[in-house]
Amino acid sequence: MPTPPAPAQRRSSRSGSPYEDAFGFSRGVRVGDTVHIAGTGPVWPDGTCDPDPAVQARRCLAIALTALRDLGADLDQVVRTRMYVTDAAVTDAVGRVHGEVFDAVRPAATMVIVAGLVDPRWHVEIEVEADLRAGG
Repeated sequence: MPTPPAPAQRRSSRSGSPYEDAFGFSRGVRVGDTVHIAGTGPVWPDGTCDPDPAVQARRCLAIALTALRDLGADLDQVVRTRMYVTDAAVTDAVGRVHGEVFDAVRPAATMVIVAGLVDPRWHVEIEVEADLRAGG
């Protein structure tokens, strides 16, 4: 009987969010060639949150892309994003920031209007997925 392949190694990344310990999750997880970045809110290290939706989207993506790079992936390997927004009025601002960051990459993307997020100050939360076989 042939030897089964070894399971793909699992690595994780942390961003320092207090929710990671409280809720028991990692900012990002890499298994094999796939990297998943958890829903990322727009919080600065001191706990503040800018009220502007575009600034929030940039902050979410900065945190997510840092975790992505920590796990060996880069922007051009992003294949999927999900944006959760709390109001249709912020979709243009959030979408424009997404377009600025991912203009050359063009991942599959979804934007969903939700009733609320964990922190009522947040207008947006963003997830990112990458495939290390993409881009380059």
